[in-house]
Amino acid sequence: MMPTQSQLRLRTVLFWMVPLALLAVPLLVNSYVQFIVNSVLIYALVTLGFNFVIGNLGQLAFANTAFFGIGAYASAIATTSLGLPWLATIPLAGVAGAIGGFLASGAALRGIRFYYLAIITLAFGELMRWLYVHAKSVTGGTDGLSLPRETVMGYSLTDDRVKFYVFLVVTVLLFKATLNLLRSHVGRSIMAVRENEVATASLGIPTSRVIVTGFIWSGFVVGCAGSLFALHTSYVFPESFGMLHLIISFAMVLVGGLGSVLGAVLGAAALTVLPEYLRSFPGMEELFFGLIVIAVLLVLPQGLASLLRRVSPIFVERFYRE
Repeated sequence: MMPTQSQLRLRTVLFWMVPLALLAVPLLVNSYVQFIVNSVLIYALVTLGFNFVIGNLGQLAFANTAFFGIGAYASAIATTSLGLPWLATIPLAGVAGAIGGFLASGAALRGIRFYYLAIITLAFGELMRWLYVHAKSVTGGTDGLSLPRETVMGYSLTDDRVKFYVFLVVTVLLFKATLNLLRSHVGRSIMAVRENEVATASLGIPTSRVIVTGFIWSGFVVGCAGSLFALHTSYVFPESFGMLHLIISFAMVLVGGLGSVLGAVLGAAALTVLPEYLRSFPGMEELFFGLIVIAVLLVLPQGLASLLRRVSPIFVERFYRE
């Protein structure tokens, strides 16, 4: 059952009320919990961008790690080499990620799909990691890059509580922009390509342009997340953007729910917080993590977002993949 107009209005109110309520988080938690909350915001964006290509566009592409690394390095290089303030590097990182998205879409434009596209985009991510290691004069090689200390409006960006407010604003804006894009005619074309690319093309919709747009937006969102990650860790090095990150990001998409914007938040929150609790089982973290992810996918094949859909129609998303 689709939500009524009043329920849609309530959903809009909830969208803005949640971040407003989160403004009180730094006043209620300690520094460790604050660090975890900041991580959730970053990985919510990573999952959103990854899900945009896999769940909304329907392309089995694994270039997410490449976009994340490109954004992080673009932000780090701009601050360390060009002397730009970190805030100014967020859109720059997004544009760099979008360029990466454009390059990654080249394989899809040549008609490559499914497992072949997955392998090619996976190789693209590994190629970028190879560049991070060997372009030492720019990226610092295996030593990576350390971001300088900065302030915003007199507040130090080394404080996780200050970072939280910046991260929250960026995250909310990108989520809202993604929702608006999905609700536009471009978003409807993206979902039409997901359902049946041939039928979509027969309607006169330029599917190639739609696919490129999907990859570019995914790259932009994840690139911005990379910029937040660079500040979050204050240090960028190649191993942060390897296969492990890709696997965890993919798990976040599946656990949250394919094609679900709300699922991006739920999946990121679940798989960011969960490992912290598993630290009390040294040597068993990976085993328990894997078992819990498998259990969630077996019990909830449509992800955690499906739970909220059962609670109320206000959580039904028309771009959610059934």
